[in-house]
Amino acid sequence: MAARTAPDPIPPRKGVNKADLSRTVGERLGSNQAGAAAVDAVLDAIIRATVAGDRVSITGFGSFEKVDRPARYARNPQTGERVRVKKTSVPRFRAGQGFKDLVSGSKKLPRGGEVSVKKAPKGSLTGGAAATTKKTTKAAAKKTTAKKAAPTKETTAAAKKTTAAKKTTKAAAKKTTAKKATAKKTARQR
Repeated sequence: MAARTAPDPIPPRKGVNKADLSRTVGERLGSNQAGAAAVDAVLDAIIRATVAGDRVSITGFGSFEKVDRPARYARNPQTGERVRVKKTSVPRFRAGQGFKDLVSGSKKLPRGGEVSVKKAPKGSLTGGAAATTKKTTKAAAKKTTAKKAAPTKETTAAAKKTTAAKKTTKAAAKKTTAKKATAKKTARQR
């Protein structure tokens, strides 16, 4: 009988940090300094927009947003005592469908080439005829990184349309509740 040898151990996977990412981007841009500046600029823009309360969406990759958590009561695990936790805001990242597909393995990474971020399909939140008003507001949100942009004709028109639609739905809701109330009163009187 031959002695069995242990299989080779799997080498530990090295994580990617900011320096590695800067180096990779620098290889494509031609210099490490340009790569570091590009990574810093992208991260700075994402952080500033998220802190300001804007949602940063990168189609196919994901979105970053600020989420408010209300004040609540929690339990101290050591003593079981009830403790009050203050209201706080936290960042949230949600992966896009293209990114999810690549990670799950349903789509494969191209060899040697770069991963392309495709446009959103029709009918989704960022594309198609159903989301034309959202497109104009998202375009206006992207223009603002540190400052608020001056409203354009498109965004003001979209805002007017949505407020008009809200007013008509509120009026219709008030009418139906008034009709229900009068129907209940007449039913009680009989």
